[in-house]
Amino acid sequence: MNHKILNKNCQDEVTRLFTSAFTSFEGKKEGELVGDLASKLSSRVDNHEIICFGTYEEESIVGAIFFTRLQFREAIQVYMLAPVAVCTEYQGKGVGQELINYALNELKNRSVAVVITYGDPSFYSKVGFRALPENIIQAPLKLSMPEGWQGQSLTGESIPTINDRPTCVKEFNDPAYW
Repeated sequence: MNHKILNKNCQDEVTRLFTSAFTSFEGKKEGELVGDLASKLSSRVDNHEIICFGTYEEESIVGAIFFTRLQFREAIQVYMLAPVAVCTEYQGKGVGQELINYALNELKNRSVAVVITYGDPSFYSKVGFRALPENIIQAPLKLSMPEGWQGQSLTGESIPTINDRPTCVKEFNDPAYW
């Protein structure tokens, strides 16, 4: 498997991957919602505010993940991991975990301090994420499932308390994702 940083030219294949993966496990409505989000994010990939990493088997994309910058008044680099998708035939084989670890290492090399995510704690705990109370770092919008808010320090130090609510990229300014 080959991991790499993706650019805007990958929008179509990334959109198909997310739509297919989420439709298979969450149904058509969720597949369309997340596929549309992936399409919008991949159309604005700039390798700074929006970063997309992909995993390929030969020439076919089998996994992809987005990291988007959260903006705070304080000078700290925090990115949010979301969404992530793996082709159904590659799920349960460690592809997602391997891709996340690759991407976290890339972000660490860029001096990113903290990565947060909003998802299944049983999955994300396998790659170092831990519950993140909102009195440490708030979500950009109100969370429907606060137990899914998780974080990981990439510096080796504790996650610092940040008192202001961050802003996120415009694609995530929709309560449907929270």
